[in-house]
Amino acid sequence: MKHAVLTSVGHNISDSLACGMGFLIGIYGTDVFGEAALTPDGFIQVDFLTGSTMGEVSPSLAKAISLYAEALPQLCESQGVTVADFDRLTTKYVAKADHYFIVEVTDRRGKTSRDRYVGLASERPKGVDSLGRVRRMKSA
Repeated sequence: MKHAVLTSVGHNISDSLACGMGFLIGIYGTDVFGEAALTPDGFIQVDFLTGSTMGEVSPSLAKAISLYAEALPQLCESQGVTVADFDRLTTKYVAKADHYFIVEVTDRRGKTSRDRYVGLASERPKGVDSLGRVRRMKSA
């Protein structure tokens, strides 16, 4: 099990929910950022291993999240890993001026990564390094 594969799975499932179309679970429209904007803190945190959320969500979004949790084993299998390789797979969807989400993956060996993705294309933020080159910025 490579940690990079687990982070890729985490990004894929998180992006599928963020895009609002839900192709991973069949065409199932959601607006996770719209619902996050309605929360007092401006975010919703999703645990894809359990299909639960921190923060109140609509019944429709709750159903979609449970469907994502059910689809996770098949997504893992297609990437050559299993759900058991994860110790934690959560995503925090933040509804600020620039909607973004942070995927946190902890593997069964305890290695943790946090990656921030912004925009509709859910890309890692870019910046200029000390040599003037455009590079992906380090994540949270």
